[in-house]
Amino acid sequence: MARTKEFDPEAALRAALELFWERGYEATSMADLVEHLGIARASLYSTFGGKHELYMKALYAYTEARDVDPIAMLAQPGPTLPAVRALIELYTEESVNEPRGCMIVNAAAEMLPGDRTVARFVEANWAALEAALTTAFIRARAQGELPEGRDPQALARFVLVFLQGLKVMAKGSPDPARLRQAAAQALSMLS
Repeated sequence: MARTKEFDPEAALRAALELFWERGYEATSMADLVEHLGIARASLYSTFGGKHELYMKALYAYTEARDVDPIAMLAQPGPTLPAVRALIELYTEESVNEPRGCMIVNAAAEMLPGDRTVARFVEANWAALEAALTTAFIRARAQGELPEGRDPQALARFVLVFLQGLKVMAKGSPDPARLRQAAAQALSMLS
């Protein structure tokens, strides 16, 4: 007869996410996870696999737990540029208010280029956001919000790189005035 789990796997995953987000992958040991999650090492391994598998599950959980889905935000009907502006403003305020930074950007900074699994995860996330931005800018151009000469893909790549750079700057130099001024400049380029 199989034993029932004596812990909530979802709660344990959330606790692991918080620990990895706070410390990063390398600075979080299995002993730290066992202590922080309050479960036995054998239970941790049987439920989540090793440390790397748990880290990947935490990254996926992080993307699922976002209060606002940026891709859905950009796909709303109606004028498009207000949604892009709102996305830039959202990332700016998240950057100002979240000292741990973005877990995906943190993973990229810590684990790339050496970890192929994390690289695929990060690239898939960034590619999805770039595609959503490109589609939004194509719609904006078609709706007359952008001049015909503007390149939707180039604009999407600019915004993607700006947003990720914003998250990196917030980790290293979290001066709200600097971040907000940079965001204002990025927003002015969309006019």
